[in-house]
Amino acid sequence: MEEPAEGLRWTFLTNHAHVLVCLRLVPGQTLRDVAQRVGITERAVQRIVAELEMAGVLERRREGRKNEYKIREDVPLRHELESHRTVGDLLRMVTARGVNRRDGK
Repeated sequence: MEEPAEGLRWTFLTNHAHVLVCLRLVPGQTLRDVAQRVGITERAVQRIVAELEMAGVLERRREGRKNEYKIREDVPLRHELESHRTVGDLLRMVTARGVNRRDGK
């Protein structure tokens, strides 16, 4: 498959979803690590985390020098077309391993 032309690369999920996926896969990672994985700035991740907290999707708890994030998986998705599903539904779909992957692993 040919790579998309520069500037035409897009994904189906938003950076908000990508941040949640990262925090679900590795709950104790730093926001700097999340930023590197998602491909955005640390400041952008901080803003996204703050927005997710305000929306009740994330809860932050201080553990020593680190923040621990709890994802509220029962929160419905925000858009009218997907509001019948929850954050947990999305995360389970994206983070599931097994037969749904193209490489079969």
